[in-house]
Amino acid sequence: MNLHLSLLSLLLLFSCQSTKHADPLPLDDIQADLEYFDRLMLETSSYAGLNGFSYKEELSQFVKDHDGLTVSKAELGHFLTTTVGKMGDRHAYVRGYELPNTKFFPLAFAPYNEEILVLDFHPASRQYRIKFPSFPILTSIDHVPVDKLLPEILPEEVSAPQEAYFTRAVRKLRDIEEIYGQLGKSLPNPIEITLSNDQKSKDTTIQLLLVDRDHRMNKWDEKFYRQFFYLDEEEFNQKEVFQQLFTVDEGIGYVRIPDMVGKDEAPQLYAYLNQFMHELKQESAGLIIDVRSNGGGVRDLIYEMAGYFVHPDSIYVVNAVQQRGKIPLNQELKEDLHHRFLFSIDELEQREKEAVHRFHSSFQPMYELDETKFSQFHYAVFNGQKLSKDKFFYEKPIFILTNERSFSAASVLVALFKGVPNIYIAGVNTDGSSGNSERFTLPNTQLKGKISTMVSFQKDGKVLDGYGTAPDINISRDLEQILWKSDTQLEKLREIIHKGEYLNSP
Repeated sequence: MNLHLSLLSLLLLFSCQSTKHADPLPLDDIQADLEYFDRLMLETSSYAGLNGFSYKEELSQFVKDHDGLTVSKAELGHFLTTTVGKMGDRHAYVRGYELPNTKFFPLAFAPYNEEILVLDFHPASRQYRIKFPSFPILTSIDHVPVDKLLPEILPEEVSAPQEAYFTRAVRKLRDIEEIYGQLGKSLPNPIEITLSNDQKSKDTTIQLLLVDRDHRMNKWDEKFYRQFFYLDEEEFNQKEVFQQLFTVDEGIGYVRIPDMVGKDEAPQLYAYLNQFMHELKQESAGLIIDVRSNGGGVRDLIYEMAGYFVHPDSIYVVNAVQQRGKIPLNQELKEDLHHRFLFSIDELEQREKEAVHRFHSSFQPMYELDETKFSQFHYAVFNGQKLSKDKFFYEKPIFILTNERSFSAASVLVALFKGVPNIYIAGVNTDGSSGNSERFTLPNTQLKGKISTMVSFQKDGKVLDGYGTAPDINISRDLEQILWKSDTQLEKLREIIHKGEYLNSP
């Protein structure tokens, strides 16, 4: 069934309305908005059809599944959320609809290896604790095994790397009414959960009374994340804030980057970074750049630091992208790419062009894109000679500490520096994403969303979205870190640096 026939069928199928939905949408609005959505995907999305998923087939199946039923705004919104999630576009979303979200677990849930820990937060000690010490592991909710439930609860995140999805879904469990709403299930209250001991050899069941919004517990986060969670970009320009981000411990420099803030928003932060690097030049055994749980922003910090991290005689092509749009690209799209430090080969100087040719001798992108819909490649280039102006080459080893919540521009930072001599990626696989997003509003239902218009390739040919970047040195968080008793990933990395164990890494 093609989309045109699907939309005509939709009008007929919904003429026989049931009372399942309290706010059925006008049939003309559904038809017009689905047509608008189809045009948007066809003309603008850089990920529609790229990974083999057909959103058109999904639209047709949606019509068939709702034969004789009405459709609410929440149901349509959830369907479109699921659809864009399957495309593999990690920046895509649909908003503007509401699911029931008034009842919550009085608990927090944290990922621990491949298990789910049930936690309670104690304000006096400022630490998390295992809620049920003899049975710390959650195995089912309302008789549904959690390994069956988790893949269903974050439809917009289904294309995330495995570790990223697991962490996001585990944290989401707190919002149990919203989960049941999107699954179309009736929520019991109290609700039964099943817990297991450490060996998963013995279970127990517990009845929990759900709580309202005022009594819900904060979702589990890393301690270092919570410290800077509420700050706006401009606040990183304040001395009392940015000075906390720079330390030296036993000869190892440390820079915490909670947000990829721009130079215009926080010039004092950039000035202090340069001051810190010059101070670090004298005596240090290495430098750690910590982008764990950094949700992204802009690329300015990448190139500021690259002035110290890339040898002045070196040129590296570190990212290749193709932009969706009418060919040749208009000035606005070119400026969007330039804002991301991305340039076509014609815009590069001779030595940089030679580096691009060397890059393509081994570069094999996982997707061959339609040249009538996508631009020629645009490249991110580290030209040490340009970048090192007023800077110096930091000769000691550099370690970028990352986790599965390093997203967008933070994941770009990791991908761009991976493989550059003297730089090591530590931690766990990032939640990669880089899309040059465009916002949209469906004209009738007013559902709002965002889709990517750019496909971003890493040096190994994989796209960032859905794959992320793997570390050279694997360091997972342990229980002490989960409970806010220590930052063992950072401590372990410092130990690795002091012992020189990183020398065996790629």
